[in-house]
Amino acid sequence: MTTDERLLAADTSMGAVTLRVGDLEKMASYYAQAFAMEPLEEVSHGMEVHRVLGRGRTPLVKLVHTPNLPGVDRNQAGLFHTAFLFDTPESLAATVYRSAQVSSGSFVGSSDHLVSEAFYFTDPEGNGVELYTDRDRSTWIHDGAEIRMATAFLDPNAYLEEHLTQNALDAGPSLAGKVGHVHLQVGDVDTAKAFYVDALGFETTQSRYPGALFASAGGYHHHIAMNIWNSQGAGPRAASLGLGDVAITASSAHDLEALQVRLKSRAIPFGADGRSVSVTDPWGTRITVALSDLTTEELLAR
Repeated sequence: MTTDERLLAADTSMGAVTLRVGDLEKMASYYAQAFAMEPLEEVSHGMEVHRVLGRGRTPLVKLVHTPNLPGVDRNQAGLFHTAFLFDTPESLAATVYRSAQVSSGSFVGSSDHLVSEAFYFTDPEGNGVELYTDRDRSTWIHDGAEIRMATAFLDPNAYLEEHLTQNALDAGPSLAGKVGHVHLQVGDVDTAKAFYVDALGFETTQSRYPGALFASAGGYHHHIAMNIWNSQGAGPRAASLGLGDVAITASSAHDLEALQVRLKSRAIPFGADGRSVSVTDPWGTRITVALSDLTTEELLAR
């Protein structure tokens, strides 16, 4: 196996995150009002309703109405936050400003991470959300193979004063956005590394935060992160509201084939249909790696 075949391709990215929700209308309204997302498609599967929201034609989140499940448990494995990436500080500032006006969620902080500037929220059912924009890659500092990141103070009011514009507020959902990374809660960092780095094919980008690991494809600061800050020792997830699926976007069928080879070599069960590979991590979180031309209809069918 060549070095490249051990890794996800450099142009790998993240896709829409699936959340199981108890109150579909409340959650859809929150993501629309707070993050300027619009409903793109909806379909029913038996008693479940699946609704995709996004900006333009880019899906950002799929909400699956499953009201009979227990609520999110922040001490179990699952979602720490979904991170939505914006192209400009103005677009980020407009979205942060919108989010701060919506009382059904909560603002929980902001940070300068050296590679990015980020604002954190919790949605009405307890799922973490990060809104962020990247600094130019030329400014990122590398310590050997790792990328230097920090958690420094970022004044939210000063950020809005500098970057908020009426034009960006008025543009709303027409301004681009995408899922930049997904941060997970896991039971053990070494076990998570064996799955997400060794098997899936991400590369470690930062391992010096106590109780956490950051990894990416193509030299990005991170597409995936794993921590034990709330969930150390957690076992497999019980069925509950919250994270339903983490989507990773591959650029070619060859990428999917190489992934299947890695999973087979480690005796990790998976499903494949030629356009996607689905696998569960050691805590029962489902990961779907799909081709980049995935349609909204295919996303709804998962």
